[in-house]
Amino acid sequence: MTSHLHALTFDALDPTALALFWAGLLGRTIGEDTGDGVTVLPGSGTELPLRFVRTREPKTSQNRLHFDLTSASLDEQKETVARALGLGGRHTDVGQLPQEEHVVLADPDGNEFCVIEPGNGFLAGCGFVGAIACDGSQAVGYFWSRALGWPLVWDENEETAIQSPAGGTKITWGGPPLMPRLGRDRIRFDLAVGAGDGLEAEIERLLSLGATRPDGGGRDDGGRVVLNDPDGNEFTVRTAR
Repeated sequence: MTSHLHALTFDALDPTALALFWAGLLGRTIGEDTGDGVTVLPGSGTELPLRFVRTREPKTSQNRLHFDLTSASLDEQKETVARALGLGGRHTDVGQLPQEEHVVLADPDGNEFCVIEPGNGFLAGCGFVGAIACDGSQAVGYFWSRALGWPLVWDENEETAIQSPAGGTKITWGGPPLMPRLGRDRIRFDLAVGAGDGLEAEIERLLSLGATRPDGGGRDDGGRVVLNDPDGNEFTVRTAR
């Protein structure tokens, strides 16, 4: 039994507005409001739903993960940048060098993402969201490979990457040095297990792989069980609906 990656959850000052930004940028639609946040639906079988939940806390530090959006041509890269700016995004500085060809932007809440230049072989065939690029250790890459049952597709110089056997977006970890942890992560993995599988058994499996229970951890408002991965990143697990 393995969990599947059910959604990527964003804390948002205005969940509907942020969902509209990402739906417009990615060319997706927004699902019905179920009271469990606002969801941007996947456009294909390998794409990941995005869930936006309300927070009152403004973003104060760089996120530990971001999207790498792909481009088939320079014109397409420019079009993606222009579309993001038109929807309310902005340019942002995360220390990128002038000679680097990718463009670093932020959504209306300040969440960083990159629009990658054409010709990136590593992201070829991964779709528009080529990667979820994470700050993280080699050990956490191994953990998520085992947790999700996704094979490693890169493991060199303490940098790791995994990809679903079905293809699609890669998840990458850049290795040391790691960013300092400043408060709760605003973007988190949401896992789900099948309705006929045992949630508690799956939690025990994840704990045996290196997950931990946070201090005071329990269930969130949606009935999800809150855990931390080996790098201390919060994620949740629930039974699929």
